[in-house]
Amino acid sequence: MKNLNFPLTLFFDSYCPLCVAEMNQLEALDIKGRLRFEDIHAEDFVNRFPHIDRKAADEKLHAEYSDGLLIFGLDVTCQAWSAVGKKRWLVVLRWPVIRWFANMAYWVFARNRYSLSYLFTGVRRCERCSISRSSDSHLQQ
Repeated sequence: MKNLNFPLTLFFDSYCPLCVAEMNQLEALDIKGRLRFEDIHAEDFVNRFPHIDRKAADEKLHAEYSDGLLIFGLDVTCQAWSAVGKKRWLVVLRWPVIRWFANMAYWVFARNRYSLSYLFTGVRRCERCSISRSSDSHLQQ
């Protein structure tokens, strides 16, 4: 999938420590300003993004290009990392046969992200983590 209508706005779950950690990494690497980050749990989210179903965005990562094109799940992950010029190998996950298996693995991850966050970070769920908005990438609570 190739689309150069940046910026790409990523709608992320600020309650998920792993999700926020990835957004921090992407934000720190985004020297060209191609990415925007929007917390789906922000108080004004529904007013600012009425076309994004918050529940659906909580179940599967959503992103939107500046032309309104929405992408989901691993397509978001691949496009975001490509936008910052890193992890180019992720394109393999979009190859036809591998795509199905990768999407299933993503679905399992997305449904279990709080338990996996606890396993990897010791924090199951943030009250509301925030992305760092600086080159110093870390979880903020």
